Amino acid sequence: MNEIYMMGIITTRGIREKFIAFFKSNNIHITLTALGSGTASSAILDYLGMEASEKAIYFAFVTYNTWKHLKKELYQKMRIDIPGRGIAFLIPLSSIGGKKALQYLTVGQEIMIEEESTLKDTEFELLITIANAGYIDTIMDAARSADAPGGTVIHAKGTGAEHAKKFFGISLAEEKEMIFIVVRSGQKNTIMKAIMEQAGPQTPAGAVIFSLPVTSTAGFRIIEDDEA
Repeated sequence: MNEIYMMGIITTRGIREKFIAFFKSNNIHITLTALGSGTASSAILDYLGMEASEKAIYFAFVTYNTWKHLKKELYQKMRIDIPGRGIAFLIPLSSIGGKKALQYLTVGQEIMIEEESTLKDTEFELLITIANAGYIDTIMDAARSADAPGGTVIHAKGTGAEHAKKFFGISLAEEKEMIFIVVRSGQKNTIMKAIMEQAGPQTPAGAVIFSLPVTSTAGFRIIEDDEA
């Protein structure tokens, strides 16, 4: 792949429809929304004249050219620079499970497809699987069949299900699970292949998987003992 990123936006809840319309107007049709809470102290909130607020986290997949335009729009139309309104950030993708999956996630954007991003030398990778709700065990059974460690699950709501017919010939549910697994880079391909074969878009789980580079880790006793 070339210059493909996972974009994250953390903002206040209650304006999901406004953000979804904003994304679509900028040719971003596949998004995921999860819920969270802010952690600002009461002193900071008092200083800004704000109340504690619940948060929404949006994930989407963008080219760098899309991001350059979107960044301007976030300031001009969504006023993301207002204190407490939110932040946006980019994380580069290092690989994705299949060209159709890449085309699906970036539908509406111009992309250049290659095998990998330029970040090839990290020791670890964060695998993120997006699947229909209710198939966590299916995903983890597939991952463990390739010796993956445990994962963490976030419930999300997706958009762009109508595009799944075009790319995969199936219908995907709006309710999603995002499964996060940190693995050694050498394990990545085997685990991704197992998930794609056992729980991919051709199955009821409808899973799409991609990876992000991880530059360092702590807390993986088996991995760290092995390195020592």
